[in-house]
Amino acid sequence: MHFNVRQIITAGLLAGSMLVAPAMAQEKVLRIGMTAADIPRTHGQPDQGFEGNRFTGIPMYDALTAWDLSSADKASVVIPGLATEWAADANDKTKWIFKLRPGVKFHDGSALTADAIVWNVEKVLKKEAAHFDPSQVGVTVSRMPTLRTARKIDDLTVELTTSEPDSFLPINLTNLFIASPAHWNAKLAAVPASVTDPVERAKQAWVAFAAEPSGTGPFKGVRLQPRERFEMVANKTYWDPKRTPKIDRVVLLPLSDANARTAALLSGQVDWVEAPAPDAMPRIRSGGFTIYSNPQPHVWPWQFSFAEGSPWLDKRVRHAANLCVNREELKTLLGGMMGVPKGSVSPDHPWWGNPTFDIKYDLANAKKLMTEAGHSAAKPLKVKVLTSASGSGQMQPVTMNEYLQQALKECFFDVELDVIEWNAVFTNWREGAKDPKARGANAINVTFATMDPFFAMVRFVSTKTFPPVSNNWGFFGNDEFDGLIAKARSTFDGKERDAALANLHKRIVEEAPFLWVAHDVGPRAMSAKVKGVVQPKSWFIDIAPMSID
Repeated sequence: MHFNVRQIITAGLLAGSMLVAPAMAQEKVLRIGMTAADIPRTHGQPDQGFEGNRFTGIPMYDALTAWDLSSADKASVVIPGLATEWAADANDKTKWIFKLRPGVKFHDGSALTADAIVWNVEKVLKKEAAHFDPSQVGVTVSRMPTLRTARKIDDLTVELTTSEPDSFLPINLTNLFIASPAHWNAKLAAVPASVTDPVERAKQAWVAFAAEPSGTGPFKGVRLQPRERFEMVANKTYWDPKRTPKIDRVVLLPLSDANARTAALLSGQVDWVEAPAPDAMPRIRSGGFTIYSNPQPHVWPWQFSFAEGSPWLDKRVRHAANLCVNREELKTLLGGMMGVPKGSVSPDHPWWGNPTFDIKYDLANAKKLMTEAGHSAAKPLKVKVLTSASGSGQMQPVTMNEYLQQALKECFFDVELDVIEWNAVFTNWREGAKDPKARGANAINVTFATMDPFFAMVRFVSTKTFPPVSNNWGFFGNDEFDGLIAKARSTFDGKERDAALANLHKRIVEEAPFLWVAHDVGPRAMSAKVKGVVQPKSWFIDIAPMSID
């Protein structure tokens, strides 16, 4: 193993300073080494991909709906969060009524009401609102693109409207974390009177809010050092007794290098690391640590550009790339920590649809397709992939991409890897292949969750989700796909919707707008001191029920 000395020293200093602090001597403290290179934003709409939701979203905030993360054996489903029930209007499917949970308090002591829900919708949708925050829009609106307005019915009832009938809305709302309006208003009032521009005042209020967040979640944010650490303490008055924390304090440390994370764990500087170095798995296990993993609804792909001049416009080329990768060999390289994909969802999933194109390793057929498309060893096809060295769900991106670079060479691809900072890649995922910040790439490597229809499929193949609306980075889509999406979105019966989504998935696999490389299994290594760990079949995990010796 090769360790990043700077990161190891930083982790040691941070963890060491935490351990000797007198105020914390008797606390139960959990220290986590994240893959992110920075602390995900703490104001209620995290960045850093879904790692942000996992570590600064779900612990500190609640949404109207939530993911059930209580089981390692069954798929996570949407359950009530701050809303106890919801339903679409029988006569107008663009209107939804949500009933709120009574008695919920924000960390600052103010009450959760329908006004707070309206305020949080408007923070990302209503540009003329005093608290509108452009920095929160990209990571929120792209995940719930049909939501348009919120209206208070009474103190515990709110009406949400969508631009079209959308049966996916309750799932999408798991991404809208509810922050405290009263706390934000207090931060706004503290902005110096010399700052007169309303936009600048709002910006400063959000910066102050992020340093001292207030949600309704099981943990409260208390200390933020950007790029270094973030600390949360238990909210002992949390509304759900099942998730009232047993751990007193959680410390998040950004450690983007896999070897640095692994070294920090083995040396006792952290208690938990995401995505440990694959070659260190035996050493981790022999050291008494536990490695948790579980098949996840999460795909590691290349997403292709369909912009004019892209080398991926030829379907033969897209199919060839998918047939050229020996995924079992890659799995061995990763210490077994990946699943082999057949599409965005697995063949046992209700959205499978039985595609006619079979994703597998077939080198001869891959070469045949490339030859038919006019390429050869003497005349390889040049492609450029935008990727990162780390990041939320990126697994081991350098190792994996270098493997693909060599594997695809056998099928007459000349692959250029452009490795940049994770959040820049993630931001360009919304800006699109035509944006200058794509740096001329015609494929992008950003992992994605497949736990709901919008995240799994719709945002990548709808003409309505072209950048900057959502994550159709490659501008793939046509009338056929828009029709399949409309059918699924407007179907409110569960079985009928599954059938419509299966038709959509079938066509996605057949057209192959991705190179499907792996399904994540979410390996995370933890000290034996960490108890009550449930590794769900989800990209997320719940810290609240855990304890530490």
